[in-house]
Amino acid sequence: MGICRDAKTGPRREAMTGGTRAAIFVYAMEGLENMAYVANAVSLVTYFYGYMNFSLTKSATTLTNFMGTSLLLTLLGGFICDTYLSRFKTCVLFGCIELVGYALLTVQAHFSQLRPFPCKNVARDKMDQCEAADSGQVAILFTGLYLVALGTSGVKAALPALGADQFDEKDPKEAPLISTFFNWFLFSLTVGAIFGVTFVVWISSNQGWDLAFGVSTLAVLFSIIFLCMGKSVYRHNAPKGSPILRIVQVFVAAIRNRGLPVPEKSEELHEIHDKEVGMENEILARTDQFRFLDRAAIVSTASGTSPSITPRPWRMCTVTQVEETKILIRMLPIILSTFFMNTCLAQLQTFSIQQSTTMDRNLLGFQVPGPSIPLIPLLFMFILIPIYERIFVPLARKVTGIPTGIRHLQRIGIGLVLSTISMAVAGVVETRRKSVAIQHNMVDSPDPLPISVFWLGFQYAIFGAADMFTLVGLLEFFYAESSLGMKSLSTAIAWCSVAFGYFTSTIVVEVVNRVSGGWLASNNLNRDKLNYFYWLLAGLSVVNFGVYLVCASWYRYKKVEVKQLGSSAGDDEGKA
Repeated sequence: MGICRDAKTGPRREAMTGGTRAAIFVYAMEGLENMAYVANAVSLVTYFYGYMNFSLTKSATTLTNFMGTSLLLTLLGGFICDTYLSRFKTCVLFGCIELVGYALLTVQAHFSQLRPFPCKNVARDKMDQCEAADSGQVAILFTGLYLVALGTSGVKAALPALGADQFDEKDPKEAPLISTFFNWFLFSLTVGAIFGVTFVVWISSNQGWDLAFGVSTLAVLFSIIFLCMGKSVYRHNAPKGSPILRIVQVFVAAIRNRGLPVPEKSEELHEIHDKEVGMENEILARTDQFRFLDRAAIVSTASGTSPSITPRPWRMCTVTQVEETKILIRMLPIILSTFFMNTCLAQLQTFSIQQSTTMDRNLLGFQVPGPSIPLIPLLFMFILIPIYERIFVPLARKVTGIPTGIRHLQRIGIGLVLSTISMAVAGVVETRRKSVAIQHNMVDSPDPLPISVFWLGFQYAIFGAADMFTLVGLLEFFYAESSLGMKSLSTAIAWCSVAFGYFTSTIVVEVVNRVSGGWLASNNLNRDKLNYFYWLLAGLSVVNFGVYLVCASWYRYKKVEVKQLGSSAGDDEGKA
């Protein structure tokens, strides 16, 4: 009865559900959904400029706002997922919203009455004479665009956690497979992106935007169908209420109990061990950081209430609830220290495409289009991810004894180091490109320089490896370290690092231009000092890495006590 209905996963079905066969459906949805998203992310500027008659500035701003919003809204998707819906239902719901958005864009692109007469072949100095899109046409565009943004945000927040849920982190055999899942999740994301920047971009450039949006619509539709096909083999999570509300309760209770002394023994703090018989519960062990928050769990009978009676949540919280709040606070410096890497990523993508327009883009007689330049790092990631999973992890596991090869924070740190190297290499490549322009007296020439665009492959390859380490490291770190009631919201926070990186990239360029006297102020890259800018980013990345090392060394991994609720008090408790 209904392909997308949530299936029940009881203890008897636990052994029959989950695992790699369940994760395959997650990979399928991610690949198809990301194919549509990335294809439009790299080429929508062309649609805004040539078909909706937006100015170049408005086109670029519209795309930046769309991408930033789609990543920031993952917080909303994560909140809904943890509070009200299961991860499976969240993916289906937001996937359907994204589907409606693409369908609306397809209809507008197909019917000329819903958009202004295109000015794609009009001279640039006469663009102001073109008919502007009216308010109704703009409303249709932005409605479809932000339905896509809302839909993809919910999918990005819930889908990684849904896939990781298929592996039991308390099972010694399944726990290492969580890291494997995130590696292949990135691989499926990469494969989808490769098809997006080649196949879908080619359709939009040669066959029309209505067909390109139509392909995106079908891709999202089939992604939802594939996800629903696996409903009977999923392990489904149960929403545990608002994590934000629980965090606020901890701060309020701690403030209310600020005059009480903090007990030295953890046993003297409030904790619940047997609420519902037969359900598994995660109990977080007390840590020594942020001890002022421990006041929220102080057992007090000053008000005349017996401690055996369920306390008011705004007066007394559990130790697990307090530790859940501490985990989030400890995570914030980690995520803040990764913003700058994503700022560098945004600069690399923007300026590398501009650099490619001044270089020889010939490949065996074929002219490589500008929007397809991001294919270079995607191809490197396509090659590196299997090498990392099949070769690096087993070798590292033998040396370190860690099931995942290296710890999450170490993986993120390697990515930050590689991003620093990438910026330095980008400065060297740009210096080489400018020297070719000077040697051939082509500083002010609009013709392509006699230097291959594949020189950019060096910086792209290194940054692709950096992205492989850092993005997956962040997703896995936030999933593993968050409490059971915050898995999706924490995963969404990892995506926000990318969003803030894009938002701050414009600010960085403006500040550098003002302080430097105009390193990037000219419209001629051959006269700009882009190489200095890259080296400045490399230097700042070194500083940022130092900050990250301090934050990572200060971080305390969570300690979990898992107990079968309803069991006797003398049962052994496992610690992870």
